[in-house]
Amino acid sequence: MSGNRPNYLILLLVSLVSLIIDQATKAYIDRVMDIHQSFPVLRDLFSITYVRNKGAAFGFLANTSFRIPFFIFVSVVAVFVILFAYRKLRPDQKLAQVSLALILSGAVGNLIDRVRLGEVIDFLDVYWKTYHWPAFNIADSAICIGVFLLAVDMLREESRQKKALSSK
Repeated sequence: MSGNRPNYLILLLVSLVSLIIDQATKAYIDRVMDIHQSFPVLRDLFSITYVRNKGAAFGFLANTSFRIPFFIFVSVVAVFVILFAYRKLRPDQKLAQVSLALILSGAVGNLIDRVRLGEVIDFLDVYWKTYHWPAFNIADSAICIGVFLLAVDMLREESRQKKALSSK
């Protein structure tokens, strides 16, 4: 590996571990639970609830005829954009490398479901009394955590650049 390239081992390991956990949990839920079956974990806060989502976040585009080709296209484009962005990272940008690896694994995890099933398996159900957040999965969590960490890295990068300019 070149000294001015990001660490591709981080990309491979983080993406692979996250993807394996995502696919293993979805396979387990699909095997042991019936659709809409639910097991409370924390009363009035969190359950494992098996649902399938034909759309994107909040069921977006769930009832459209073009949803599967659209989501597959968007996922494939996202994978290429993430890989392109990853190539541009500096070796010292470890947090950004982990962030993009998480986002990549989430995109690929949900892409696998859409290609294989035509929909995504969700099972993490967070709620307060009767107010429910839409169910989600490990891939969705990886994307959200990756985006959050990327935002943190961007703020840190901005701060580093300001310090570098002020020290000149």
